[in-house]
Amino acid sequence: MKIATFNINNVNRRLPNLLRWLRASKPDVVCLQELKSTDAEFPVAAIDKAGYGAVWRGQKTWNGVAILARNAEPVLTRTALPGDADDREARYIEAAVRGIIVTSLYLPNGNPQPGPKFDYKLDWFKRLRVHTAKFIKQDIPVVLAGDYNVAPTELDIYPTKSWDKDALIQPKSRAAFKAQMAQGWTDSIRTLHPSESMYTFWDYKRNRWQRDAGLRLDHLLLSPALAPRLTKAGVDRKLRGEEGASDHAPAWIVLK
Repeated sequence: MKIATFNINNVNRRLPNLLRWLRASKPDVVCLQELKSTDAEFPVAAIDKAGYGAVWRGQKTWNGVAILARNAEPVLTRTALPGDADDREARYIEAAVRGIIVTSLYLPNGNPQPGPKFDYKLDWFKRLRVHTAKFIKQDIPVVLAGDYNVAPTELDIYPTKSWDKDALIQPKSRAAFKAQMAQGWTDSIRTLHPSESMYTFWDYKRNRWQRDAGLRLDHLLLSPALAPRLTKAGVDRKLRGEEGASDHAPAWIVLK
């Protein structure tokens, strides 16, 4: 079972790239972030034609998350992260696919920091930990897939000081990710690639793709019930080099 997470950065604008990748890579489950489309604008017909069922939560201009399943219909279990009734941002969706709970999450960026946006990021992380603790306690097979907007360690960002003030690599951001992991989650890519950079994001500015000046922001975390089934993990870097590409590349795992 191949599961991928992909910050598509506008699903309608990148639809040709997405469909080409679905045909070539044939993932069984795809978690998309940054749809940047309303619910009504989501390209459900094209995705259905490609052989994928879908659930999604859109938002005009920003955010938006979706889960696609090949030759299956994801069973929607949640369309928002609990813990803040006033949070209207479309950043979390959860579905059951072939006996596994899968999330597509888009953690807040948190810039500029310090400030309210960074506080929102850290609060969102806390809410995530409260929610996902229930999965661990009940020993449910779960993949927490998505764009976490955190490069967890120095290995997850190219050698530079230019991001030192950015929310993506702040000590508090990294501590929040570490606290999430401490519940018992397995970082699938890092487990199988302990010493490789495995970047998933290259900013459009300053020739960062051409220089391989990347960060690993997109993660697939496995609950203890799933971790023993992990066999492969990788990043489809090629997609980032295509014309009209997202600034992210899909990260993926294979479970036996």
